[in-house]
Amino acid sequence: MTAIHDAYKLGQSIWLDYINRELVSTGGLQEWISLGVMGVTTNPSIFENAIAKTADYDAEIKSLASSGKSTAEIYEALTVQEVSLAADILRTVYDSTHGKDGYVSLEVNPLLASDRDTTISEAKRLFALLNRPNVMIKIPATPEGISALTECIASGVNVNSTLIFSRSQYIDVAKAYLEGVKRGGKAASVASVFVSRVDTAVDKLLAEKGNTTLCGRIAVDGIRLMYQDFRRMFKDAECVQRPLWASTGTKNKAYSDVKYVNELIGPDTVNTVPPATLEAFVNHGQAALTLETGLAEAEADMKALAGLGIELDGVCGKLLADGLASFNAAFESLMKAIETKKA
Repeated sequence: MTAIHDAYKLGQSIWLDYINRELVSTGGLQEWISLGVMGVTTNPSIFENAIAKTADYDAEIKSLASSGKSTAEIYEALTVQEVSLAADILRTVYDSTHGKDGYVSLEVNPLLASDRDTTISEAKRLFALLNRPNVMIKIPATPEGISALTECIASGVNVNSTLIFSRSQYIDVAKAYLEGVKRGGKAASVASVFVSRVDTAVDKLLAEKGNTTLCGRIAVDGIRLMYQDFRRMFKDAECVQRPLWASTGTKNKAYSDVKYVNELIGPDTVNTVPPATLEAFVNHGQAALTLETGLAEAEADMKALAGLGIELDGVCGKLLADGLASFNAAFESLMKAIETKKA
């Protein structure tokens, strides 16, 4: 038994935010499952590191290029293969939890984030291509992506709605999911809320104002208040879109390396964790019900932040734009690397 198992007993599933060839081909993912991991998430940056920055896929790229595949077709072949292999390994988790866990996520082309209709068609196509019940298609929570979420859920496509930063953005995502369910959809879904990046941005603004008392508190405060929105909106719902805490690796070395895991444990949630942070949590993490503690303090902190002239929604809006730009850059870098390897 590990701290991951302990968190699961309290209602939180821990997923691994990572994938590469070694993980799925040499038993690495199975080892994580034995430690309590219940799912896997991927993103363009993870695939860039796996494919562009190693030689692990070079032989396959050469073979696919020799058969006349384009760069885009090679990218899709490699990513679909990895997600399929991981999903097959996690199928036992999916079956044993009756479809609650055991998922692997694959993101639609991030360059489509402002194109609702193409995002919908790509999500449907990828979901059909993967042809497994335990995969989710990741769609950025832009206004167009949130609209696409409703159509995908109504059409039976499992969706991981990603790059959520603000409470208002989260509420819009939850409403979109519920609308999809209202239209007859039975698809699984999570709402991926990015955590540590909020503290990174807000701490910098606080330092500029000479105020450090709120440093390292706003991200967790925001999640705890957002969780109350979740509880309210899904109180009587038959189908639940669980909130998923993402970007939970600690970026500020002054903070605990398991801060964004220890402090955000509660029922009906997921935390997707990078390997180094997950190893730290297994080593010295503390599983306790922390997600609904300190709510009065969280409200007070938000008022104090506003009193300093820091507008959190504006910070979150910039983080969304920066997150999209980062994923776009990673995707384009990966495509260039495949093109180079192909040549």
